Amino acid sequence: MRKLLPLIGNPHGGGRSALTCRYRCGDACFHEVPNTSDNEYAGDIIARTWSRRSMLRSAAVVTVATAAGTAVAVGGSGTQATAAPAADAQGAAEGAGQAARGLRFTPVAPNTADQVTIPEGYAQNVVIKWGDPIVKGAPGFNADKQTAAAQAGQFGYNNDFLSLLPLGSGYERQQLLVANHEYTDEVLMFKGYDPANPTKEQVEIAWAAHGLSVVVVQEDHRSGKLTAVNRHQLNRRLHTTSEFRMAGPAAGSALLKTSVDPTGTKVFGTLNNCAGGTTPWGTTLHGEENFNQYFANGGSVTEPVQAARLKRYGITGAASERKWERFDKRFDVAQEPNEANRFGWVVELDPYDPNSVPRKRTALGRFKHEAAQPRLTEDGRPVVYMGDDERFDYFYKFVSSKRMMKGNSRAAKEHNLTLLDEGTLYVAKLTGDSPADQIDGTGKYPSDGQFDGTGMWIPLATGNVSHVEGFTAEEVYVFTRQAADKVGATKMDRPEDVEPSPRTGRVYVALTNNTNRGKAGQPGADEANPRNANKHGQILELAESFDDPAGDAFAWRLFLVAGDPNDPATYFAGFPKDKVSPISCPDNVAFDPHGNLWISTDGNQLGSHDGLFGVATAGERRGELKQFLTVPRGAETCGPLVQDKRVLVAVQHPGEIDGASVEKPASVWPDGPGKLVRPAVVSVWRQDGKNIGV
Repeated sequence: MRKLLPLIGNPHGGGRSALTCRYRCGDACFHEVPNTSDNEYAGDIIARTWSRRSMLRSAAVVTVATAAGTAVAVGGSGTQATAAPAADAQGAAEGAGQAARGLRFTPVAPNTADQVTIPEGYAQNVVIKWGDPIVKGAPGFNADKQTAAAQAGQFGYNNDFLSLLPLGSGYERQQLLVANHEYTDEVLMFKGYDPANPTKEQVEIAWAAHGLSVVVVQEDHRSGKLTAVNRHQLNRRLHTTSEFRMAGPAAGSALLKTSVDPTGTKVFGTLNNCAGGTTPWGTTLHGEENFNQYFANGGSVTEPVQAARLKRYGITGAASERKWERFDKRFDVAQEPNEANRFGWVVELDPYDPNSVPRKRTALGRFKHEAAQPRLTEDGRPVVYMGDDERFDYFYKFVSSKRMMKGNSRAAKEHNLTLLDEGTLYVAKLTGDSPADQIDGTGKYPSDGQFDGTGMWIPLATGNVSHVEGFTAEEVYVFTRQAADKVGATKMDRPEDVEPSPRTGRVYVALTNNTNRGKAGQPGADEANPRNANKHGQILELAESFDDPAGDAFAWRLFLVAGDPNDPATYFAGFPKDKVSPISCPDNVAFDPHGNLWISTDGNQLGSHDGLFGVATAGERRGELKQFLTVPRGAETCGPLVQDKRVLVAVQHPGEIDGASVEKPASVWPDGPGKLVRPAVVSVWRQDGKNIGV
């Protein structure tokens, strides 16, 4: 077993710096947990009578193709999903022989190098950086002459979710890159930045640096290198003052109306876009996550119902961190009480139409959306899985009532842009199959040798019909967290990215961590979240009953329990732990062409920088986990895409270390000493031109 690096202590949760907590999520870990409901959690629910093992076996042969045989692109991986059997491979693997296909590379050792460290025999390039011009007329980046007008045409800050889409016949060497820009680090963007007194220009630059970017990239025919095509006609920036449309059953609700928009259908901006998804019909989905931190004066609201709603979404206190309310009243809930209700949605974008207005899909519910990745039922209806990234919050799915239309006709395109407006929204309730006294919070395994059980999808609303007593349908969609509280959903350890496998249909839920579990007054360990003071996280594997993603029952088990492999509480799907890389705090996940799950981390608690890992999900090497790369000092690994010839990652918030500033940088990546540290997208490929990991 390799010797791990010393732990880096940090009281701010995970391996994150205090600076990250401050700017990324508004110090969420220091605030009261928003979920104070007394609903049941998994360890308290009476086990159902069906067998979880028979349910998992029933999910052994899964297809995610439509009834007509249309292949589905999942997670922006650039691969097609085909029907394939899933090897269950329960029990310990021998670990002998060659690594799983797609994972045949020398793993990167844990390290703290201020660079993107990749395996031997691989090469890399920076595809695009914060401030690079992408829209016609936009100037080149100048750290000393930043303007809001310039930033509105430049690649945004803190790239997260990534999707690569084909451009079609005649453009085989070009793809369309779509990126989220989650948040801004003003202290790392502006010289002499005063957090207590930001200038109007600094605020307007930050507004323009949030949002989404669409940019064409050019492939090198000899390698996996990608180069941004600046000022292409399809390139686009969407930001905090861009127009978005509210769509679906809550659009036009009185809960969404403001003084600026009395119709409740038109909203400016998208905030804190974290991960997302790529649809089979050629659009991208973008999750608005920690939107609460942008809104001020929640603590001044005294009307009980409104105050409770704000508090459940973490909108409390007085001034916001960035002080945007000083320059636009919509960020002051005392003046515009409904403006915050217009954020926290999944946004759907048509990246092929630079004139389209993106839509916020109210049928998918409002919460801190980490991601939204669809799959299709056998009859072609989209099912979208979603996590709410908060301690003790829930994971959800949406089942559309409409079938996807094949083809690229105008009629098909217009129809498919309505798929996510009609259907049923569900929340998950999990049941462990072991006696509660065998789940003691240490991570010790129960007598059956696995953390596993069954679950139910509890319906919340269908169209204009609420399934939750005391809630109208509009209230379910706008205050989804409270509706889920009411029906007794299972409190999870920060459910982030949720992705279905394109080969097996099994769904993987990244549960990043939850150091509050087991604290006084907080829920203790249960079988799905088996460790108190959980600082490393786990990944849950879910199989829909009878392989039907539209069904209301599932089986689940923990696929991976993260941490130091020397720790007896860790688990790697039965694979020998002396043959895996250490991993901590799983965040975003994606699948490669071979069905392996790739995991990016956020807040590594094992002393190494965050990184990207690949793990086999099937066969005799199921659970074999290998680290593919690490990111620079202070950075987080985001947006992984794994194609045949390349791995793409978003390097987010490099240099975000306590005490860092423009004048005192903590990282010199990517441009070297004397240059402003800049978030960027990186492409990695094999130097010999062969496919990744084969």
